[in-house]
Amino acid sequence: MLGIMTRKVPPALATGSRFAQRIRRRYASQMLLLPPGIPTRQNMDATLAGLLSDGAELGTALRTTRQLVLERLVCLDCEENAGLEVVTKAMTDLAEIALNAAYQHSIGVLDQQYGPPQSPDGARAQLCIVGMGKLGARELNVSSDIDLIYIYDQEGETAGDANGRGRISNQEYFGKLVRSIYAWVGETTEHGFVFRVDLALRPNGNSGPPAVSLGALEEYFHVQGREWERFAWLKSRVVAPAQAVTSSCAQSLRAAVVPFVFRRYLDYNVFDALRVLHRQIRDHASKRSAGRPERSNDVKISRGGIREIEFTVQLLQVVRGGQFPELRTRPTVSALQRLVTSGLMPQATADALAQAYGFLRQVEHRIQYLDDQQTHVLPTSDADLAWIAHTMGFTDSAGLLCQLDTHRELVAQEFDALLGGPQKECSGCNGPAASVGSSDFDELLDQLSGQFKERVAGWRHHPRVLALREAPRARLARLVIRTAQWVAQGKVTEAAAVRIADWIEPLLRRESYLALLLERPIVHERLLHMLGAARWPARYLLKHPGVIDELAGHTMLAERFDAADFERELESRWVALQGTQEDDDETLLNLLRRAHHAEVFRTLARDVEGRITVEEVADDLSALADAVLRVTTRWCWSRLKGRHLEVPRFAIIAYGKLGGKELGYGSDLDLVFVYDDEDERAGEIYGALVRKLINWLTVKTGEGDLYEIDTALRPNGNSGLLVTSFDAYANYQQQRGSNTAWTWEHQAMTRARCVLGDAALHARFDAVRNAVIGANRDRQSLRAEIDAMRAKVRLSHPVRSAQFDVKHSPGGMVDIEFAVQYLVLAYGNQYPELLANVGNISLLLRAQDCGLLPAGVGAHAGHAYRVLRQIQHRARLNEEATEAALDTVEAEREAGLALWAAVFAADRPVPA
Repeated sequence: MLGIMTRKVPPALATGSRFAQRIRRRYASQMLLLPPGIPTRQNMDATLAGLLSDGAELGTALRTTRQLVLERLVCLDCEENAGLEVVTKAMTDLAEIALNAAYQHSIGVLDQQYGPPQSPDGARAQLCIVGMGKLGARELNVSSDIDLIYIYDQEGETAGDANGRGRISNQEYFGKLVRSIYAWVGETTEHGFVFRVDLALRPNGNSGPPAVSLGALEEYFHVQGREWERFAWLKSRVVAPAQAVTSSCAQSLRAAVVPFVFRRYLDYNVFDALRVLHRQIRDHASKRSAGRPERSNDVKISRGGIREIEFTVQLLQVVRGGQFPELRTRPTVSALQRLVTSGLMPQATADALAQAYGFLRQVEHRIQYLDDQQTHVLPTSDADLAWIAHTMGFTDSAGLLCQLDTHRELVAQEFDALLGGPQKECSGCNGPAASVGSSDFDELLDQLSGQFKERVAGWRHHPRVLALREAPRARLARLVIRTAQWVAQGKVTEAAAVRIADWIEPLLRRESYLALLLERPIVHERLLHMLGAARWPARYLLKHPGVIDELAGHTMLAERFDAADFERELESRWVALQGTQEDDDETLLNLLRRAHHAEVFRTLARDVEGRITVEEVADDLSALADAVLRVTTRWCWSRLKGRHLEVPRFAIIAYGKLGGKELGYGSDLDLVFVYDDEDERAGEIYGALVRKLINWLTVKTGEGDLYEIDTALRPNGNSGLLVTSFDAYANYQQQRGSNTAWTWEHQAMTRARCVLGDAALHARFDAVRNAVIGANRDRQSLRAEIDAMRAKVRLSHPVRSAQFDVKHSPGGMVDIEFAVQYLVLAYGNQYPELLANVGNISLLLRAQDCGLLPAGVGAHAGHAYRVLRQIQHRARLNEEATEAALDTVEAEREAGLALWAAVFAADRPVPA
């Protein structure tokens, strides 16, 4: 194919796109100026340069380039099935080329007349031309206008002409520049226009100045920015001039836009704002089609159209983008896949919406190919409709319309499911309701009863309630009514209703939580179940209220923690933050904390709903801690000044509950840090790493903290080095040298494991651990030492109650744990199966199988340990003492005492 002029045009195309035919007739002699194939940026630049070199002035050259590009796109799209992205990229590139050319030409003229605009330090003030909507998202359609906002970075005045005369303010200069660029790009001449230009999205709309300073924009965002503008700025991007795209002005602009669009907390207030915006668009469409039914079939703004797909995606982005930076992408299709990755949308739904989006955009383009009109309404002409169907692979228009209806129905259903709001949530929830704190408060109380009524009555004069605006007051009233109805229906307990009132009260200033519960009845109901199950979840939710959005997930309760997915998501969020230069320490600290809190909450929800056992809770919380340690170490090392290796030769050894994979909610981490690096600065470097790591794990930010870290089990305890070489650690544990570990440290080693480090360090640690706990020991001396240690523990944790303390009473969990530690240390050299870190219950069964315990003693003690852990777990969740009536745990107590007697009785014969 040598060029457009040598190609035989198919009859269907020749008779279909009247616009393409006009171009061929008008620009026949210039058709070959655009090189064959897809109109790339390079090709379009060459075409523009060729036209200018032939003597065309800039406006004519730009308009002619547009006509040639559009004719080519009609052919590629309708004849050769070019992908949607080919068309939208070409149009976006064309817009950027045109704006850049217009800018460069305009400043040459203005600088000569007024001098360059200056900042206070004498540098040139910078201008950013911001593309909004489809231009910002690189999704521009073939007959779209371009939504622009002009932002300059510094107030001041111009330098004046060569003689210093003609100075004007920077705002006046940039206003003239805006008008000049419009003349080159937007005005209609005999050659048409390049792009229709719309400035209505700028601050204060058409009543605002043509160009806005960065400071004024930030002030506007803070004081006047409206919810719908957040959706507009979501797709904003600096598109011209070319040098501004990576400028400090663009970076400062991004820093202002991101917190305006993406709020720090989950933001369900935007649902109502988007409903209003969507209703306005629908109303406008209805008025436009009144008496003109042919206008009702609009593929963009009618029900199930392009706009509803965009709103669906943007709503989820705005709600969650503050906490999930990977969602901050502009193109609709890529955003759909990111929603899937973040667990906010099923893959099948995203695929269906992506297919619908592609189909509707292709129909939209063909509508516009007809006459180059900015319309999205299907033609009423049978011939035009048949042409559109034919170019999309359909034999007739009936097939096209059937497929169109299928896609639009799916889109509408998904949109209504997301944004339909609480209309169907329960009877009475949306009817007339008293606003809490209003003079009609008694009317609200009349619908309540019992303790819940008494609790809500306390809000009559509560300052937080009285300070609410009308809309959140109404939301609060509807939530109260819905809760009362569920209590009456037996769906939730009255205790849960009282606790949700306790939970809501301190959070009333954060109105988005009221919006979330109202928008998502399933979240409201699950939250009530959790609050009714135990007291500790209520305390956790008060500290980390944002995690309640996790309850919206349909599969959350059926899943388990996946460390690989957790780390992958965190890394993707870090990459997203790096891309926008937002990866400062504070942001990453909060990112880690939000991710950790969300996973703890997911585990908590599964726990209180009875979906996982106590052992599974401990497994998942331990795996989460391991993953947090790995991610935090990687990030700290990457930001450590003076690091000498890409990957540190460093390991973390976990003891205690984390070492034994028995971590509970809020447990400390007992850690020891070691390195295996011969660099002469290794001690200093890894010391800095550990200090940074501990700080990142323990420091309290606005999102809370991660873990308390206990390093007392390191060699020489709190008087020892914070991090030691692996050789020094191994010598200390293996009794080599004058400075060696105590027996209680070897007891701790039975539950130790390497949670971070390369394979070689893992293997070295396992070898040291096996050598330590498998060493040959004098069993009588060992028994006496451990018995004495147990006595010290008993003295430091006296049981004063007549009830049974599941942990410290004789026969309780501590007795069972000490007995297991003795069996491992005493017989590990003889029975290697005791060396594995498999938990107390499994070790008891192994010891019994080895003949170290009388028949049944190990199994009964293991069962008792499991039951006592369950009692302890439930008590802690409900913030109660970890005690039980003796008659309810008699069997478990006897099993623990029998184990202790079998292992530590003075007259017990020592097995050979």
